[in-house]
Amino acid sequence: MHNYLDFEKPLSDLEGKIHELKKLGEEDESVDTHEEIARLEARARDAMADIYAKLTPWQKTQVARHAARPHFLDYARELFTEFTPLAGDRNFGEDEAIQAGFARFEGAPIALIGQEKGHDTKSRIRHNFGSAKPEGYRKAIRIMEMANRFHLPIVTLIDTAGAYPGVGAEERGQAEAIARSTEMCLKVKVPIVSVIIGEGGSGGAIAIATGDRVYMLEHAIYSVISPEGAASILWRDSAKAKEAATSMKITADDLKGLGIIDGIIKEPVGGAHRDAAAAIAQTGKTIAKALADLTTKDGPTLLKERREKYLAIGRHH
Repeated sequence: MHNYLDFEKPLSDLEGKIHELKKLGEEDESVDTHEEIARLEARARDAMADIYAKLTPWQKTQVARHAARPHFLDYARELFTEFTPLAGDRNFGEDEAIQAGFARFEGAPIALIGQEKGHDTKSRIRHNFGSAKPEGYRKAIRIMEMANRFHLPIVTLIDTAGAYPGVGAEERGQAEAIARSTEMCLKVKVPIVSVIIGEGGSGGAIAIATGDRVYMLEHAIYSVISPEGAASILWRDSAKAKEAATSMKITADDLKGLGIIDGIIKEPVGGAHRDAAAAIAQTGKTIAKALADLTTKDGPTLLKERREKYLAIGRHH
């Protein structure tokens, strides 16, 4: 049985009935439940398509955060071969929220960087729920510098609620590390393709998402602050997160319309967590197409176009 979100109640009721009928059919073979199951399955498919066709920004936020949604390491395993993560920032220590190293994509060598949230209590604690400390961003900078030196394209997969806001992280220069990582994205003379696969939260996301091409999964979110954070600042009430999510324009459709992202990657009906393999495969096709286009350009052209892209955001001529 799925881990249902609160707005999926009609779906959970239907799938619950299907589950009961299947069980009944297994226990008593004289009862023919096939026709009723087929009818209910068709209704469940229609209900799911209907629910997911008109999700509100807050509902998309819930889907983007779904515990079963595929995370960075799932993409790394399915899309890339020979992924060799490197550890440490050669300065303070290792940060496991950001995974960064080198891999092969469709046989060609690339640099791969992303946030890993973890999938159970143990791995979530290990990866600090995908919220990186300064050493994570300094490690990302180190990998980007190496990619630049060896002329390797960079692929980044973003999934974080934001950089870690702890005292130790601030003492070690969190804001500076984020700024330098963003600066490195703008400085490298190799292609960068960035995909927001879940949550793209604040500077913690932008530090590795300042790419030549930026894509979002259909139900991912990308925002300057979490809806809860915005609500607690604007209304002194984090319960107003729903209103904040709507006002902040955090969905893929909104951001495509504003010219902040370059494209939207369709998710399977019911979200990436219902068919991780299909969502990952679709993301792979988008990355391949973007790299094929970008690898034909030389360093100065990439730098010029990237600079123009980010200077143009928010400008109305």
